[in-house]
Amino acid sequence: MNIEKQPLIKKDASPRKCLIYTRVSTESQDTQNQITLLKEYADKQDWQIIEIIQDVSSGSKSANERQGLKRAFELGHKKQYDILLFYSLDRFSREGSRATIQYLTQLESYGIDWHSFTEPYISSLGLFKDCIVSLLSTLANIERIKISDRTKAGIQRIRKERPYLRLGRKPTDPKRIEQAKELRTQGLKYKDIAKTMGVTVGRAHQMVGMA
Repeated sequence: MNIEKQPLIKKDASPRKCLIYTRVSTESQDTQNQITLLKEYADKQDWQIIEIIQDVSSGSKSANERQGLKRAFELGHKKQYDILLFYSLDRFSREGSRATIQYLTQLESYGIDWHSFTEPYISSLGLFKDCIVSLLSTLANIERIKISDRTKAGIQRIRKERPYLRLGRKPTDPKRIEQAKELRTQGLKYKDIAKTMGVTVGRAHQMVGMA
């Protein structure tokens, strides 16, 4: 693989701090090849590697379910590094465009840049940063629309095949509505009504306001 390795930034007396993130799906896979290439690349850019984080997990899991990625965000929030370097976008996340753009945007909110080794155009360091973010956002929106369309199509199909089924929230028992209203007239706060009736505070508001 011939990857362009020209420096992305000018070298200076204060090299930028880099966190390397790698991921494989199973224990039988080895991250060493990824690590070696990423270390060489970081050295070429004159980035100071502060830590190498490895995850052995499915890329479809969220950041909270991957200890390595979770730590990367925690360190980013504390501004412990300047650049997150990963082998490829699918090594970083395979949750879909929506989740991926949220992660990249979150890093940017911390002041952290990101760069894909095998996909140098997927980077917040180059001239096309805004274009890449815009493209990923568009893909995320398309994904959201597709999910919404599939959900609507599924509901329509179920209604057609099984019209006897009731879809959506089960109607609230009128007695419970009256109970909520009575508790409110007694001067109870909504949080107390919610606790008494075993519902959320928002639901307590809805019940009291029902005709």
